[in-house]
Amino acid sequence: MSSVIIQGAKHSYSLTPPPQSGDDASFPIVFLHGWMLSKNYWQPLINQLQSSFQCLSYDLRGFGNSEIGDRDDYSLVSYAKDLEALLDHLEIKQVWLVGHSLGGAISLWAAKLLSDRILGVVCLNAGGGIYIKEEFEKFRTAGKIILKLRPQWLQNLPLVHAQFAKDSVQNPLDIYWGKQRAIDFVSAKYEAARGTLLDSTSEEEVHKLPQIVSQLRQPVYFVAGADDTIMEPKYVRHLASFHPSFNGYGENVFELPNCGHMAMLEQTNLLHNVLLGLLVEPVASCI
Repeated sequence: MSSVIIQGAKHSYSLTPPPQSGDDASFPIVFLHGWMLSKNYWQPLINQLQSSFQCLSYDLRGFGNSEIGDRDDYSLVSYAKDLEALLDHLEIKQVWLVGHSLGGAISLWAAKLLSDRILGVVCLNAGGGIYIKEEFEKFRTAGKIILKLRPQWLQNLPLVHAQFAKDSVQNPLDIYWGKQRAIDFVSAKYEAARGTLLDSTSEEEVHKLPQIVSQLRQPVYFVAGADDTIMEPKYVRHLASFHPSFNGYGENVFELPNCGHMAMLEQTNLLHNVLLGLLVEPVASCI
C-alpha cells in the first residue's frame, strides 16, 4: 500500500505491476469504491485480473485510509479531479474505470471531464437518474442521523460484524468482510461522508447523470445485481438507457444472478468473466 498527497489530502492507493505477458498491450483498470467503503473490497477481483491488467485501487478522499485535507468540496466533480491528479502523479495516461455505487457516478463524471484519458467505464451496482423527492429526503435524513451515531467501539462487536456481513447482500458475506465494513463505516470522515451523501443525492445531481451518460462517446457498461435492493436493476437499466450502446435492448447492461449490492464480493468469479469479456475486445482494437 502506498500514499500520495493529492490537493492537500493524503490518499492511500495500491497499484499492481504491469502484466508480464509480453505482447499484452492492455491499459490499466482503476477501481473506485462506494459510499462508506474502501479499496479493500476490490482485492479478490484484482487478484484474478492482475495477470491480464495492471490494477489501481485507492481510497476516496475522506474514506478508508485517505484523509480529507483542507478542501470543503465533496462534489462528484471534485472526486473526479482527485482521480485526475492521482493519474498525473502515477504518470498513467489512459485507463478504464470500474466504479461501484457512488464510485460509478464519480467514474461517469471523470469520463466526461477526462474524455481523452478515460477509455471506458463499467458501473457496478450503480444507476439512477430518477428523483423521487420523498424517498430521497428520507434517505438523506436517515443518513445524516446515522453518521452522527458511529461510536468507535462498534467496529469491535462480533454482532455488528455479523450484521454488516448480511447488510444489502443476497447471501451473507464471510465475517471478515463484515468486520471490514464495520471498520470502514466507523472510520469514514464525517465531512466526506455527509458531503458526498448530500451532493450525490441532490435533485440537481440526480438529474445530471442521465445527461452525462448521453454525452459520453466512450464505451459505458452497467452491471447490476439481480437482487440488489439498494440500486435495483430497473434503475440501473434506466441510467444505462441514455447511452447510445443501450440500443433499445439494454445491450450495455449485465445482470448478475443471486447478487445484491456488493457484486465484487458476492459474484467475484462471474464479474471477473464479465469484465474480461468487455475489456479484452476494446483493448485488442487499440493494438
